[in-house]
Parts: sequence; C-alpha cells; structure tokens
Amino acid sequence: MFRFFEGLVDPYATYTETDTPPTRLWPWLRDYIRPFRKVFAVTGTLSVASAFIEVALIWYLGRLIDLMVATGPKEFFAQHGLETGAVALALLVIRPILELCSVALLHNTILPNFGTMIRWRAHRHVIRQPVGWFESDFAGRIANRIMQTPPAAGDAVFQTFDAVAFSSVTIVGAGLMLAEADPRLLLPLLIWFGLYMCLVRWTIRRAGPAAIASSDARSAVTARVVDAYSNIHSVKLFAHHNREILYAKEAIENARTTFQKEMRIITVMDVTLTVLNGLMIVAIIAWAVWLWTNGEASTGTVAAASALVLRLTNMTYWIMWAFSGLVQALGVVQEGMQTITQPIQLTDVTGAKPLEYRQGLIELKDLRHHYGREAGGIQGIDLVIHPGEKIGVVGRSGAGKSSLVKLILRFYDAEGGEVLIDGQDVTQVTQDSLRRLIGMVQQDSSLMHRSVRDNILYGRPEASDDEMILAAKRADAHEFILGLEDPQGRKGYDAHVGERGVKLSGGQRQRVALARVILKDAPILILDEATSALDSEAEAAIQAALYGVMQGKTVIAIAHRLSTIAEMDRIVVLDDGRVAEQGTHAELLAQNGLYARFWARQSGGFIGLDDQPADPSGETPA
Repeated sequence: MFRFFEGLVDPYATYTETDTPPTRLWPWLRDYIRPFRKVFAVTGTLSVASAFIEVALIWYLGRLIDLMVATGPKEFFAQHGLETGAVALALLVIRPILELCSVALLHNTILPNFGTMIRWRAHRHVIRQPVGWFESDFAGRIANRIMQTPPAAGDAVFQTFDAVAFSSVTIVGAGLMLAEADPRLLLPLLIWFGLYMCLVRWTIRRAGPAAIASSDARSAVTARVVDAYSNIHSVKLFAHHNREILYAKEAIENARTTFQKEMRIITVMDVTLTVLNGLMIVAIIAWAVWLWTNGEASTGTVAAASALVLRLTNMTYWIMWAFSGLVQALGVVQEGMQTITQPIQLTDVTGAKPLEYRQGLIELKDLRHHYGREAGGIQGIDLVIHPGEKIGVVGRSGAGKSSLVKLILRFYDAEGGEVLIDGQDVTQVTQDSLRRLIGMVQQDSSLMHRSVRDNILYGRPEASDDEMILAAKRADAHEFILGLEDPQGRKGYDAHVGERGVKLSGGQRQRVALARVILKDAPILILDEATSALDSEAEAAIQAALYGVMQGKTVIAIAHRLSTIAEMDRIVVLDDGRVAEQGTHAELLAQNGLYARFWARQSGGFIGLDDQPADPSGETPA
C-alpha cells in the first residue's frame, strides 16, 4: 500500500531545464506543482469531504438529541435503529477509508516527493552555475538554502491541505448548518468571521516579512558558523577562538532579535483571537438559548450550535497557526529562491557543439578581462601555444596567471578578445567538452569527502582498478595509500579522506590529485603550482612523473619556484596583466629583464612576490 502511494509521482522525472527560472513565488512553484496536479486535486477533494463529514457529525448530534427527546428511550431504537446503525457503519468504514486515502496522499505521496523534487532540481540548477558565482557567496549559505527550501515548500503544501482547505470548508459548513437551524444564528458567525479575517490579514502582512527576516538571519548564523568550521585550522593557528565566538554571537543575537519581533506578532494575534472567540461563543450560544426559551429552536439546535462553536474556537487557533506557518514557510521559500532561482550566469550558446580536438593549438587574441573593474586581471594578451609545446608562466601575485587559466577553462567569459583551441572559440563549444580535454592540478587541490578510490576515479570514472593503481604509482601515491585507515576502519583505497581531504597531509592530497589528472589523461595539461606542497624528494619524483605525463600534450605550467619550469620549451612572464617577456630560460636570463631579476632574487627557487617593478636601468634597488 505504501509503495503504491509513494510511487504515484516520480520526483526525478525528466523535465525541461531553464537557465532563467521564474523569480516570483507563484510562477516558480507552479513549475513544481505541475507533476502533482492530479494528486493535489484528489487530495483537495478528500480534504473537503473530511471537513464536511466533521460538520455533518455535529449536525447529526443535534438531530440525534431531537430524536431522543421526541421518541423517548423505549421507542428510540425501534423507530431510528436503522438510521443510527447506518451512521455508525459510515463512521467505522467509509470515514476511515477516506481518511486513509487523504493522509496517505498527503504524507506518503506529496510531502516526500514534492520536497525531493525541489531539492533535486534546485541542486541541478545551482551546480550549473559558473565558478565565479560560487566564489561570490558562502558555500554554507548556498547549501543551507538548498536544504531548507524544499521542506518549507512541503510545509506550505501541507498547511494548505491540512489546515487551510479543511478549515475553510468547516467554516462554510458551519454557516450552512446554523443558517438551516435559524438564519439569525448566522449573523454573529459572519461578524466574527469578518473580524477574524481582518486579524488574519494583519498577521500575515506582518508575519511574512518578519519570517523572511528571521530566516535570513538564521542563514547568516549558518554561514558564519560553517565559515569558522571549514577554516578551523586558521582559527586555531591564530588563536582566534574567542574572536570567532564573538563573530558568531553577533549573528546569533541578530537572529534572536529578529525572531523576537516575529514572536511579538504571534502574541498579539493569539490574545486578540482569544477575545474574538469569547465574543463568538457568548453571542451564538446565548442567541441559541434565547431562541430555545421562546420555542423557536429545538434542544438539538442548541446542542449542535454549542458543539459547533466550541469546535470552531478550538480550530481557530489551529487555523491561525496554520496561516502563520504557511506564511513562514513561504517566507523561507522566498529567501531560498534568492539563491536557487538566479539565472545561470555562464551558458553554452544555442547550438553549441563539442570541441573537436585536433592538435592542441591554443591561441589567445587580445585577451582582456577585469572582473567588471577598471583595473586588474588581464590587460590584453596575445599568445600562441603550439601543439605539444610546454610553456611555463611566471609573474608576481596579481600579474594575471590565474585569470589566464580561468579564461582558457572558460570559468569566466572574457570581457574582450578570444581564446581559441584548434581554431575553435571556447565560447562557441560546450563547456563540458572543453573541460574534458583539459587536465589541471592546482596549488590547493581539495579532494571530495569520499574514498581515495572515488577521488582518483573522478578523473575517469570508467577506468579499471588496475588503471587507477597505475596512475597512483606514477604519482608516487600508491605506497602511502595502502597504509591509510579511516575512523570507520576502511583501509587503503577504500579509506575516506575527510572534507576537502583534511585527513591527508598537503603532499598526500597533492599526489592523489596528480593521480586523478594522470588517470584523466587529457591532451591539454595545466599545472598551477602542482608540486608546491611536496618536499624536495617527493617533488623530484613527481616532476619526473609529470615530464612523462607531459609527452605529446600541450602544457601550461604556472610556477613561483622557477626551477620547476626552467626546462620548459618556453617561459612567459606576465606583469600587470600583460606579456612582459617570453623565451627559453637561457634567452630570458640573457635579456637581463624581469625574469632575470626574479631568478637572481629568488630564495629556494621562489619568485620574490613583493618585488618592485624592474628598474629600467637594470640596477637592483637597494
């Protein structure tokens, strides 16, 4: 039975992806509601039926009292036994069946699948965002919004069916029942309902923004806490334990004050509702009794009206909390939409084809990129990297080395100029095909919080274990991997490396990352300080392995340690976003320019990153 209801909607069904999802609440929700339309219709119908049954039971209570008064105990079952038996059968059979279907659709079909579908689609959308988009926000806040939006949307749906629809029908049914007993009983109900709706409107108009502010404040707390946890090494290294506590306290206190404002609204609403309900109880029951004393209403009418009004007063608190919960849930959804509905900022052009690799010729033509600023980045680079050529790229921090690599990988679209690979503009081919042809090892190669095997196979998932192990051996990683064991007892290649690979040393992480790229075996190789985390002995071994991997590939190697790129075919020196010099190691030393100054002033093979620009005279500043 459960599987039937759980399988009515597939949350992972194929859908049409869009780069620009709706940014308004209802159009955005409508896309997710579409697969549930039939389920929602049936659930709504059953909710209405359940509400009418509740009202009908109260109505029948009044009728039962009137029948008992009219017939007396001796004749009651003889005259009305069949009727009461049918009602009892309906309560024991029909009502449970309707309730089963209603509850199963809501709890087993809608809630699990609706939230899952939103989370699945939101994650698919967010993960398509470019690198720059993630760099401009907290990973914790993005993840928090991905996680909190689906249950909030599910709560909104739940409140709509379980409370709003049910209570609305109950109030309408109550009005019809009172009108049938005596139309004058409807007047106090209508007055109360008008005042009640004013209170609901007052609450929603204030609770909505307050809920959004409160949710945003909670997200800020999460972001600060996650930021501290993910940088715990820096926190401990600089002994900023108390500083981080105060930094988090500021956000926690802001969350407390915003939540206090939200709760003040709820308190005012609750007290006002108690007064309104008291007025309704007195008005309707007193009027019903007055009608009875004048012979204009039966005992059953008084009993039914009393039961109904008490039922309504108890329900109004639930309704108000449901409305408040609905508004709060929608507020959380809207806050989450600020992240998960942002348009994809870097997309494939219409009709983009896969990059066709031929030789590995890379051409940069008047390449310019300033990240939207007036200065910094790439100022205008013209550079040709021939097929199979191995070039080193050096320069001070901020010279444009990383920007150059990001533009080749199309992590950003250049603000001017072109990047061509084998004559194909990288902006005109699919991003996936471009990046499949490029292997990259970064200075800080973070690993997935998965097994060593999963991390290495990330380079080529279809590779065999033998191929994976061979790549690990070529990266000088196989021996230490065999000695790994995580807290859960998993060993060797099955051991998990922790978040971003924190359970491994820097050198071990780098070697696993190298193994991953070796296994990928892409024809274009980018090395961004690939051996910077290794000791001298390990570096020599990895350099030898890398030179073997480089054979037949087009290679771009960024380095501060000049000795690591001295044997490259050509060295390109960047300065202030431009190509300042280029040539072989010997040629650049002979020029006695910027590269020669770097070489002369390096300590342990590193560029003096804080060097001042070269003096035109060639003299070294004092």
